[in-house]
Amino acid sequence: MLLLALDTATPAVTVALHDGTSVIASSSQVDARRHGELLLPAVDRVFTEAGLRLDAVTGVVVGVGPGPYTGLRVGLMTADTFGLALGVPVHGLCTLDGLAYAADLDGPFVVATDARRKEVYWARYADSRTRVSEPAVDRPADLVLDGLPAVGAGALLYPDTFPDVRAPEHVSAAALASLAAERLAVGEELEPPRPLYLRRPDAQVPKNYKVVTPK
Repeated sequence: MLLLALDTATPAVTVALHDGTSVIASSSQVDARRHGELLLPAVDRVFTEAGLRLDAVTGVVVGVGPGPYTGLRVGLMTADTFGLALGVPVHGLCTLDGLAYAADLDGPFVVATDARRKEVYWARYADSRTRVSEPAVDRPADLVLDGLPAVGAGALLYPDTFPDVRAPEHVSAAALASLAAERLAVGEELEPPRPLYLRRPDAQVPKNYKVVTPK
């Protein structure tokens, strides 16, 4: 097994290789405006570090969000392209699940990433491997969390709602790859590589848009 994992659902542009036993190379950079520019060089970097070729990949793992439309689609389209070019399956994983897995907490907690517009993408977890609620987008002030620990950059932005914030701040492809390898090893079927947006993109066609056709 050689899994190529990547995620662009958050400001982190992150890539990793997993050989079925452990992560053998990884790269992460935080830059919310350069997903398209940074992703492919990061892929090249992890293969160079591992001393492997792209054709050694047996599967691709991609974070499906939730996340902003523009950043999220960079990773998903890249993953689909690699899957088609190499003839290998493309597996989706919730980005929040990757953060939860990396947190390695035993008891209940929440994961929250920045959704902008003074909102967070979030979900509840029973432990680092078990999500107990569907991902949602809400204003932090509307959440009732009973003092649960929280993980993620979204939690850091709203200390009144999330007073107990734990690491990590950003998702890592290394965590996504490790979680995917663990689930695949026991025969678990992963999610399809489809984006989890939770809301419409910021860019909209004007309501009074005038269509001009030639006479």
